[in-house]
Amino acid sequence: MKRVTIYDVAKEANVSLATVSRVINGSSVVKEPTRKKVQQAIEKLGYKPNALAQGLALQKTTTIGLVVPEAGFNYIGQILNGLLDVAKIYHYSIILHTTTAGLNDLNDVVETLLKSHVDGVIIFNDKSELESYQLLQKYGIPIVVIGSKVSGDKIASVYMDMVAATYQVASMYAKAGIKDVIILEDRRNPQISLAMKEGAVKAFEEVGKAYNGFIRIPSNCRSTFTFLKEYLSAKRHSVMIAHRDSQAMAICNAARECGLKVPEDIEVVCMYDSKYNSMYRPQISAIAFPSYDIGAVSMRLMTKMLKDEPIDNKTIELGFIYTPRQSTKNGR
Repeated sequence: MKRVTIYDVAKEANVSLATVSRVINGSSVVKEPTRKKVQQAIEKLGYKPNALAQGLALQKTTTIGLVVPEAGFNYIGQILNGLLDVAKIYHYSIILHTTTAGLNDLNDVVETLLKSHVDGVIIFNDKSELESYQLLQKYGIPIVVIGSKVSGDKIASVYMDMVAATYQVASMYAKAGIKDVIILEDRRNPQISLAMKEGAVKAFEEVGKAYNGFIRIPSNCRSTFTFLKEYLSAKRHSVMIAHRDSQAMAICNAARECGLKVPEDIEVVCMYDSKYNSMYRPQISAIAFPSYDIGAVSMRLMTKMLKDEPIDNKTIELGFIYTPRQSTKNGR
């Protein structure tokens, strides 16, 4: 059976799409005879309004554009759950757009967002791409950025302090007199890698030591595991800290291939916890951010911006918890 659309209702009532949408939205500018004609057409055809029809009268789509880096799919599931739950409460739909390193970036997606007539945009991004943000602002589109602290007239952000999180982990080792603490670069997330390095530098400075433990993965190396298998065959470290669960597991696997035991020979810490860290063996110690809350708070910020509700703080920092597991020693 063919689905009845707003176009069918407009044709049946012999009125414009905007008029149908105004009736659906309860607008007072529609004359009573026209309103009755549209309502009769809706009842006759059995039409059920959707989000696009409800927003048409005000040139709004009740749709939020969500921009996510393809590389981030493996650890943003709970963030999406929180975001979608709050979007449902406030009757917003979500359109997903992706960016892919080396193929397209945020600038490429902006044009598509504008053509989609979204009401607002939530961007999962650890970089301050002000040029792209400003273009969206030019068209009056509110923006919420997840992962980077940024604010403006129509910009808010929800972020996690990776500097502070890495500082906490690195400080634990520095104060215990363990100097050989390595941070492994995450090529997919360069800004986060720099933040992790900054946190370690701060931790070692506090104990009067210089930090030189940041390791870059060569650009010609296709995988973290391949690099680490060769690297650990020649070098030994007390502690290695990775950003993502896949990198932490690569460290453990490469260490095993090289005859090293975790945590006896090398301790491993992951800076962004996931369910896989506790499923892996040995279970990997990690920093847990409130992922669901990140999504929920971001979407609530967006609804407030769209409705011009007062916002006490447009840059919201969410906390973190360090969870020691089997990949570290002595309860670390």
